[in-house]
Amino acid sequence: MLKKIFTFICFCLVVNAAQGQNYRIYGKVTSKEDNENIPGAVVFIQSQNIQAQVNANGEYEITLPKGTYVVECYAFERKRLKQKITLKNQDVKLDFSLPTLGETLKEVKVKAQRNTYAGVGRLMAVDGFGIYEAKKNELIVLDDFAANKANNNARQIFAKVPGLNIWESDCAGLQLDIAARGLGPSRTANFNTRQNGYDMSADALGYPESYYTPPMQAVERIEIVRGAASLQYGTQFGGMLNFKLKDAPEDKKIEFNSEQTVGSFGLINTFNSVGGTLGKVSYYGYYQYKEGNCWRPNSNFNSHTAFTKVAYKPNEKFNVSLEYTYLYYRTRQAGGLTDDDVSKGNFEISKRGRNWFKVNWNLFAVNMDYKFSDMSKINIRNFALFSQRDALGNLEKIDRLDNPNENRTLIRDVFRNFGSEVRFLQSYNLFGQRSTLLLGSRFYSGLTDRKQGDANNSDRPDFYHLNPDNLENFNYDFPSLNYSFFAENIFNLTKNFSITPGIRFENIQTFSQGTFKQTIRDLAGNIVVENDFEEDKAVTRSFALLGIGASYYFENEMNLYANFSQNYRSITFSDLRLSNPNFLLDSLITDEKGFNMDFGFRGTHQHWLNFDISAFYLRYNDRIGVILPPSTTLLFRTNVGDSRHYGVETFVEVDILGLLKGKNTPMNLILFSNFSWIDAQYISSKDNAIRGKKVEYVPEIMWRSGLNFSYKNFKATYQFSYLGEQFSDATNSVFNPSAVTGLIPSYYVMDLSFTYTYKFMRFAAGVNNLTDARYFTRRAASYPGPGIIPATARSFYLTVGVKL
Repeated sequence: MLKKIFTFICFCLVVNAAQGQNYRIYGKVTSKEDNENIPGAVVFIQSQNIQAQVNANGEYEITLPKGTYVVECYAFERKRLKQKITLKNQDVKLDFSLPTLGETLKEVKVKAQRNTYAGVGRLMAVDGFGIYEAKKNELIVLDDFAANKANNNARQIFAKVPGLNIWESDCAGLQLDIAARGLGPSRTANFNTRQNGYDMSADALGYPESYYTPPMQAVERIEIVRGAASLQYGTQFGGMLNFKLKDAPEDKKIEFNSEQTVGSFGLINTFNSVGGTLGKVSYYGYYQYKEGNCWRPNSNFNSHTAFTKVAYKPNEKFNVSLEYTYLYYRTRQAGGLTDDDVSKGNFEISKRGRNWFKVNWNLFAVNMDYKFSDMSKINIRNFALFSQRDALGNLEKIDRLDNPNENRTLIRDVFRNFGSEVRFLQSYNLFGQRSTLLLGSRFYSGLTDRKQGDANNSDRPDFYHLNPDNLENFNYDFPSLNYSFFAENIFNLTKNFSITPGIRFENIQTFSQGTFKQTIRDLAGNIVVENDFEEDKAVTRSFALLGIGASYYFENEMNLYANFSQNYRSITFSDLRLSNPNFLLDSLITDEKGFNMDFGFRGTHQHWLNFDISAFYLRYNDRIGVILPPSTTLLFRTNVGDSRHYGVETFVEVDILGLLKGKNTPMNLILFSNFSWIDAQYISSKDNAIRGKKVEYVPEIMWRSGLNFSYKNFKATYQFSYLGEQFSDATNSVFNPSAVTGLIPSYYVMDLSFTYTYKFMRFAAGVNNLTDARYFTRRAASYPGPGIIPATARSFYLTVGVKL
């Protein structure tokens, strides 16, 4: 296989060399105010799916065949400029002088366009080493809007991404729980989660949950690609979520940034970063410490997060970098509530005083880029994870008292994973247009070691088993292997219309090796069945996934897009080996299959409108979920049935002042609305009582709206969020005495944030849950419950920072 790939790459290089004459568009990008270089600015030609990043000397270069092109240039906090040029028989020099957003452009030949995105935009058709043409996607730029980034407030950060259901499970933003289109939000397991383009979840095959979320103060942008990402980023239904961290400044030898935050419930957050470029070597690193008490009894946390990156770039063709991420946090969990507690307004109580959770994360990456020519480049990314998570406490139903004399349960997962991806990008001329081919391969080896047994009966964070050699529940290894090959190609048939077919070949091998004890209790808690088992299983699957997209660009920067992509989710043996008094597990669970479809219309209009309006259809066969069988309070996890999800996702953003005044102003007042309507039902099931039921955790209506205001160095954001009611299990039960299933009522919540920059200082403040609403977003069958997990009450924060 590797020999064939190498032969194909060589063939592409030969073909590229043999193509017709190309010419250069080159020049410099400088600041209009002081004529200084702007390294990191981007020059791109959208119709040709090509871009170039400006180097430390302010220079860029793009190679193209003869033709007429619209060249655009943008940089952070500067106006976006464009100019039409014609390549005939010689190179063309084109310089850009970018003014700040508050300046009025006086040049005649270059047309200015306000950056109306206010924190949200879209990925290029070819961005880095990925193809995103005709795919539903969002790009969140963190520095463009005000939000509580010290606390990773997901409700604010993802405010402009339609269709996301967000669980609010802790007061510190330690874990991210989001999902789209009716998929489960638990630890974002239905997205392929990445940092700087490589995996960061616990085990992509065996346990694809994300216990690590980078501090938003360290994140430059967040890239989201919906279900059509399955061809490039794994087979999952939800898509891909990538956190692109900030990088070293190219024009400084050293830059230091420090932000100190205090807030409600004892919040203390200190974030410090340093970076710079010394010749051919660049470096960047940060350290964050965070602690707090949360707003309920028996709940507190402390967290340490660190990151370092060193890159070596001897020339414009080659770049290699080494990265290391460290996370340690420990949190005390107050447990869940019952429906009776909620109906009485007792959101602030705690029924568990002995529950703890701990995470130790070590993530390594080596990334290499090589540019053969302006038409060909290759990326090799290797990554490894050596991590552990420990959950300690009482998992018994929340309507039962926590007996302080009973031993607690300790669940320990140790993860040892390694992966490697190779991506080769080849551009070529076809029908007088630039087309692009992406070839890629992936190898992944995972190992999850899971142990569950008794721990002591204290209320301290004593993370050790009492009988490590004879565990009361189970001792398992879950090895896994994955080989895949994928290809996508943008065929630009005209300057306006393109199609993008793709294919992915998968070989997945999962193993289950270990011993477990099965214990079944009656409603009174008495043991009625207890058996010991030893298991050694192996399952291998090989299959192909297909997809295709189409896109049409109008002359006025608007775009019609459509796509179809198949999806697949293999069962995770680790899900089937958990001794939980709230669960029964089906040993005959099978893999899940289905597909995603999108059809949308998006773009910008003049300087005041930005929008993306789309419809989707998701088919999910053999969906794994939980049901509440008759005459029991225990949940049964099984293949519930086939579900179909369809709906409308809309995002509209209007610059009110730009619309009224019809020109660029130093003041922006942007109104945004993010609305989604989703209908998700089970259309077939072995259980007739399930057919026609609503899919769990799917609010029919989700609406987030707000205002972004900016004037010079001041920014403010007001946000309103509303989610309709939703069920938490496939039987659509409304009430359960243990509170692990039941209705989640509709709710609304508001947030307000401000930032102000003065010279080298930055100030931020805000209020989350402005009206002090009492609501909840999830019912947990395990940690951090079990039971109803209330969202955080009204809280305040204040940040002071310096950048030197």
